[in-house]
Amino acid sequence: MSKVVVGADSLDGYLTEKDLAYLDRMDGLYARAMDSFKILAAGGFSSALANEEKKVIEIYNEMGHVMQEICKEAPGIKVYSFETEEQSHAEASRVIAKLRDIKTGHNEFVYYTQRAYEMLFRLAYNRNHSENKNYLVVKTPVTAPVQNYAVHKIPDIDYKIENSVMCVMLRGALLPSMIMSKEIEEYSSHGYVTPFALFKIKRDDSKKENNMEYILDLDKSFFNIEDMNGKDLIFADPMNATGGSLVTVVKYLIDNGVKPRSISFFNVISALKGALRVVRALENCTVYTLWMDPVLNSSAYIMPGLGDAGDRINGKDTEETPRNIIQLVADYGSDITGLYRSQLRKIEQIVLGSH
Repeated sequence: MSKVVVGADSLDGYLTEKDLAYLDRMDGLYARAMDSFKILAAGGFSSALANEEKKVIEIYNEMGHVMQEICKEAPGIKVYSFETEEQSHAEASRVIAKLRDIKTGHNEFVYYTQRAYEMLFRLAYNRNHSENKNYLVVKTPVTAPVQNYAVHKIPDIDYKIENSVMCVMLRGALLPSMIMSKEIEEYSSHGYVTPFALFKIKRDDSKKENNMEYILDLDKSFFNIEDMNGKDLIFADPMNATGGSLVTVVKYLIDNGVKPRSISFFNVISALKGALRVVRALENCTVYTLWMDPVLNSSAYIMPGLGDAGDRINGKDTEETPRNIIQLVADYGSDITGLYRSQLRKIEQIVLGSH
């Protein structure tokens, strides 16, 4: 069996002394917040709870300011609320709040994931573009007195999107990758559908954050390595905790002769440490995240996080009978498979063509 293993110690080697100082500062702030969490969770007098809520709000505001400082010094990290106009921030907050909420069920979670990636696409591709426009001429259902057509202008971003390959780190990243590919198709004046490359990578959850290992299983991955050379590689994973999976995949590709034109990583939530690791480890890489969370716990899970995004999108698998990629797609149901038909056709081609 052919596997590639990368350890956390290798990833931490990319961080600067200043990065580590920022991360220590965030750990200290979040430790203070957790002291208040304990009091809030225990309940008690409303006046005492209100006082702790006020402390938490103040700490989160301070963490937000610190993260803004860090991102100014790391221009490869693009956080939605740091990059967009203030009137857009409430939309991001509402979407993230719904995704975080333990009461948000599967269907709602998928809906808000779709919204999140539409916002991330706009952040990356629909800002600071040229004044050139493309035109969509659309045949409408109105036929009296003659067949009607409508003309709609869209930004000309073909040059940004029509060299891209969608790289999927399997499971939780599958549907977000399909959403991003669909956005590219809709904004391409040629209806460009991205090729797909599917990677089977997981981290060893028996390890702790400081000795975590990332295992790329090449026997269960599906990609044509020659098709990725000179391309804009796009990764869409709802959660970027440590950055280890992305760095492992990209370093493997580079070691095997791939020279990407660019690398883009789209996350609903990224931990500060994961975002810093990615932009420090990889050249010409940009991290786009709807929300940045401050810290990781000892098991390398994002705090405050939103749980296991893959399970909340796909449902849980059992260790004995994990679903393969085709079964996973089938379980999305007709609404999803109908909406992303072009993307699924590309995925089927790469999976079936690799055997």
